[in-house]
Amino acid sequence: MTTRGTYIAFEGLEGCGKSTHVTRLAEKINAVATREPGGTRIGALLRSILADPENTDLNSRAELLLMTADRAQHMSELIEPALQRGQHVVSDRSMYSTLAYQGYGRGLDVDTLLSINAWALNNVLPEIVVWIQIPTEEANTRLAKRDLDRFEREGADFFARIGAGFAELAAKDPARWILIDGLEPKDVVEEKIFAAVVAHPSFTLHS
Repeated sequence: MTTRGTYIAFEGLEGCGKSTHVTRLAEKINAVATREPGGTRIGALLRSILADPENTDLNSRAELLLMTADRAQHMSELIEPALQRGQHVVSDRSMYSTLAYQGYGRGLDVDTLLSINAWALNNVLPEIVVWIQIPTEEANTRLAKRDLDRFEREGADFFARIGAGFAELAAKDPARWILIDGLEPKDVVEEKIFAAVVAHPSFTLHS
């Protein structure tokens, strides 16, 4: 009988280093690395709408539904099949980004967002959430070096609300969340993430 894989999500502000550490952790634990939005063909089409800085007229509820549509496709096409095969999945963002961005950031009701996303995911939620923490000021400094997408162009107040949202979500569910200092050197961050994930009760390192 195949042991089911573990669903691991990385969260944090823009520029915190998620993408780098998703790749590094996935290589270490032989996992499928993916991202939201955009982890599937349909998801990539949705991401192009969501990230396009020209779409300044995108309604917050429409934004939420596009994000959730991406997530439903992602779960059905990629995440759940991989978990059933016994593969771990490491995702750059998950439903917790929607709770933080569209909930705390945009001001939509967080409980409603949780219900919609749980339905879209068929109640398959990340078992481990790695939150790479950096101050809002550091996120703004790192973003100043980028060609920014629609979300990255939001103001400092928006990201401050998101940071506070992640903190509240983590405080409510500490058994699921791993908190990592994103200001340390990349190799140190990598080792701390790996150690915390393999020690987590939800994780089994497959041979």
